[in-house]
Amino acid sequence: ISICRDLPNVEVITFSVNDISDLEPLNQCQNLSELYLRKNNIASLNELFYLKTLPRLRVLWLSENPCCGSDPHRYRMTVLRNLPSLQKLDNQAVTEEELSQALVDGEEITAPPVGRSMENGCPESAESSAAESTTETESELLNFSLEETNKIREQLGMKPVPRDKFSSFSPRETDCSRKKRNNVLNAVLLLMKELDAEGLEIVQQTVGRRLQAFRKKELQEE
Repeated sequence: ISICRDLPNVEVITFSVNDISDLEPLNQCQNLSELYLRKNNIASLNELFYLKTLPRLRVLWLSENPCCGSDPHRYRMTVLRNLPSLQKLDNQAVTEEELSQALVDGEEITAPPVGRSMENGCPESAESSAAESTTETESELLNFSLEETNKIREQLGMKPVPRDKFSSFSPRETDCSRKKRNNVLNAVLLLMKELDAEGLEIVQQTVGRRLQAFRKKELQEE
């Protein structure tokens, strides 16, 4: 999600089911109001350190991540203590009573996670159990990405992409370059939602020209 460093004005981000483990790039998104991170690989609640500087964050969906642990009360109290401006957490409204209780039962996070080994935005090593997606997770991500893509294509007046033609966007990544490609794709889809009709027409024309160039290149290679 390193692309988020270049999206300071984005307001809604949906990165559910994406094997995300690092939230540091999000601390640049000062206008972010809704963040959906369900079913990722966020191991530590210390990642909330990067969200504490987001003044407009009101909705956070973080459930089904390793950081939620086995104690749902402690998890919720810790999140609310560090992000007291939230109005909804994991699709459940936040109450004034919870915010008060969070000051007692929640853990204050004052530093980012430690010991993360990163190089060029890719982890040097990871446990296989965390790195491998289950069949259910892969299918869910593929369906989500396909649905989002076809919504954009519908707005552009283009035909939907058949599922069998969408295999190139498989969520099982084998190297950093493919992960970066998918991150850019997600960012583009998010930005497309902010465009008006004129902007979408410009995108359609640009995409058409690039597709023609790619097809011409493929024909030459054949």
